[in-house]
Amino acid sequence: MSEYVIVTDTGCDISKNLLDEWGVPCGALTFKFTDSNDEYTNFTLGAKEFYAEMKKGQSAKTAAVNAEAMMAIFRPILESGKDVLYIGLSSGLSTTYNSGRLAAEAMREEFPERKIITVDTLAASAGEGLVVYLTVQKKKAGATIEEAAAYAEQLHPQLSIWFTVDDLVYLKRGGRISPTTAFVGNALGIKPLLHMDEAGKLISVSKVRGRRASIQALANKYFELGKDDEDGIYFISHGDCIEDAELLAKMIEDKSGKKVGLIADVGASIGAHSGPGTLALFFVGIHK
Repeated sequence: MSEYVIVTDTGCDISKNLLDEWGVPCGALTFKFTDSNDEYTNFTLGAKEFYAEMKKGQSAKTAAVNAEAMMAIFRPILESGKDVLYIGLSSGLSTTYNSGRLAAEAMREEFPERKIITVDTLAASAGEGLVVYLTVQKKKAGATIEEAAAYAEQLHPQLSIWFTVDDLVYLKRGGRISPTTAFVGNALGIKPLLHMDEAGKLISVSKVRGRRASIQALANKYFELGKDDEDGIYFISHGDCIEDAELLAKMIEDKSGKKVGLIADVGASIGAHSGPGTLALFFVGIHK
């Protein structure tokens, strides 16, 4: 069995230290604030600093990883005689996965003897990260590259991805809701419950009043849809609201006995559109 390397991108919102520990190289999406030409990645500007700028009124524009950057990651792996399994950010949210796919096509011509497989997670943030983590565990257990890729592919129908936001102004900026809806919703303390659909896009499912109620609504989705597959593991990500992330983890643990697998920052690729106070929950369950 040929050795292979799992590769991902920063849409997964997993820290560089943890990705290094997992042995997973990473392509970096970039972002710029609207009043500056300085370009950053999740690894060069921390989440806390990023959200501090947003709270000052800054907006950020994000850019996908391009195919050349992905080829620069793939090539040395292939040159070392190893194969590549790329697990990427939802194609419904970014062209990053397509860049990985195009890079794979080009590398297959250059390295016809090597295997290069790409998987669109149709997930984002620590949901993509959860797919990467679980696939890494399969690899460690001895899965071939084909088996690991098939496993990552079949996770999508079972992956439950749920978000809420604290301030509707950021969804308004992204054109997801009208200015009137944002104004009235904020005035009434309305918090949306968002879900990632079958196409890997975020859709609004329901609304609750009050932040704690929205956090409880996320926990309820785990109780409603979670399965014991993969030991009931769940990841949480947050946009500079660690206390809320810890509260969500406690709500789930108190009722289910399951401890959170990872609490991660929501990086700029998602946070630029959802804003500070974004809170998200990811788990293997009944995807609906």
